[in-house]
Amino acid sequence: MSQYVRQIAKDASIVGGATLLSRILGFFRDMILAYVLGAGIAADAFYVAYRLPNMMRRLFAEGSMTMAFVPVFTKLREEEGDARAFAMPRAALFWLLIILGVLTALAIVFARPLTQLITPGFADDPKLFDLTVELTRIVFPYIIEISVVALCMGVLNSFGHFLAPALATSELNTIIILGAGVAWLFGLDVAHTLAWAVVIGGLGQVLMQQPQLKKFGFTWRGPWSVKDKGVVRMGLLMLPTAFGAAVYQLNIVLGTLLASYLPTGSISYLYYADRLVQFPLGVFGVAVGTVALPSLAKLASAGKTGEFTDTLNASLRLTLFICLPAAAGLIALADPMVRVLFGRGAFGEHAVAATAGALVAYGVGLPAFACVRPLYSAYFALSDTRTPAVTAAVCLLVYVVCGLALMGPMAHVGLALATSVSSWVNVLVLGVVLRKKLGGTWFHPGRTTCIGALLSCGVGAGAYVTADHRYLSLLLIAAWAVAYMGAASLLRVEEARMLTDFVRRRLKRRAGA
Repeated sequence: MSQYVRQIAKDASIVGGATLLSRILGFFRDMILAYVLGAGIAADAFYVAYRLPNMMRRLFAEGSMTMAFVPVFTKLREEEGDARAFAMPRAALFWLLIILGVLTALAIVFARPLTQLITPGFADDPKLFDLTVELTRIVFPYIIEISVVALCMGVLNSFGHFLAPALATSELNTIIILGAGVAWLFGLDVAHTLAWAVVIGGLGQVLMQQPQLKKFGFTWRGPWSVKDKGVVRMGLLMLPTAFGAAVYQLNIVLGTLLASYLPTGSISYLYYADRLVQFPLGVFGVAVGTVALPSLAKLASAGKTGEFTDTLNASLRLTLFICLPAAAGLIALADPMVRVLFGRGAFGEHAVAATAGALVAYGVGLPAFACVRPLYSAYFALSDTRTPAVTAAVCLLVYVVCGLALMGPMAHVGLALATSVSSWVNVLVLGVVLRKKLGGTWFHPGRTTCIGALLSCGVGAGAYVTADHRYLSLLLIAAWAVAYMGAASLLRVEEARMLTDFVRRRLKRRAGA
């Protein structure tokens, strides 16, 4: 096992732990929002307004900038040293503020036609439409804040530090929870208060990255150039990447557009179901892709194709080892999860059933959602941003066809299922093209993935048997996780050993301290 694979497992565990805290806070946040907002007009308006800057965030931040930034910055550090490399993020910040500042100003001025474009179905309800416009104008500046956070994340990740960026979302969730509490205690308008809380939380996310940057010797004061060659290189990589991210975001926009023609609450059902899927996906699925990128970039820069392939292969096996049982558990426990977490206050019985149906459809695609990120990291490390963009366009077509075909008979559940189908197509196409680039069969699932799949079926079957006992079934989730890891360890699954060894070493260190 290479040092890169061990490092990825270690860093993924750190990021996963930090993300776990964020997801727990996120669930607490969603429980509160479900109670005070429900799944009606205010909820639909807030989630659409909040979704707009988040779509832009994925387009300009995690979707293209961060992925293009890390390989270029890493190469600059190796070839010219830290002092020269530090000029790149300073120049990138300048262009970031210019571009996103203009976009934000345009979004605020043209919020009404923007809302009309994103959710044309809202036009039939003037109250809902006007509220969405107001909230969009408040929330949209968040794109500037979160994009600066993503730039900080690129610098920190290149130095092998992942904790502070991973904790940023916890800060935002905390502020949103406080905002909901303030609105409830003082009788303020909940939707408007939450919108302002997002903006305040974004500023806090930026500030909490700065101490870690200083530890690595980076400050925003220093030499930089508008024509920085690193930023130019990053920009060239971002062009196809931004297109691919734009296609992905268009997928979300089309989903929102289609859902706006379905009964009121459909957008909220999809949102709450997606939040549950994002828990295992964010805790470990996305974490592997995030921490794999710097290692893959170093190997690609050094021309070590064999180690590159082995590291990517191990990253995907590690991803599947975690996400297969998570998918089985989500599908089996969809109803009790939604019922316990959200089924209270304004979130009634119909909303519970509708959200659980969407969760099952999303759960089918969870392993694919997770595998896409390491595959993207591999392409970006190889400086190939064109292929992910083309595959994203293909998958958009698949989503539209499936969504239109399924939304009639299955309503919002059909849209969720279309997302899963298009993601599996994405993984398949990316894998086939990567095989041609790397030569031969580069992915070897081996016995460990087969054993993980079989054990996951057992986890799903066991969880389904207890699903009627809602609280008991959720309490048993930890037991099923331990049983899965224990059985995998007994069967000598390498991924289980990597994770348990890391946890054991951490516990010993703490005991020794």
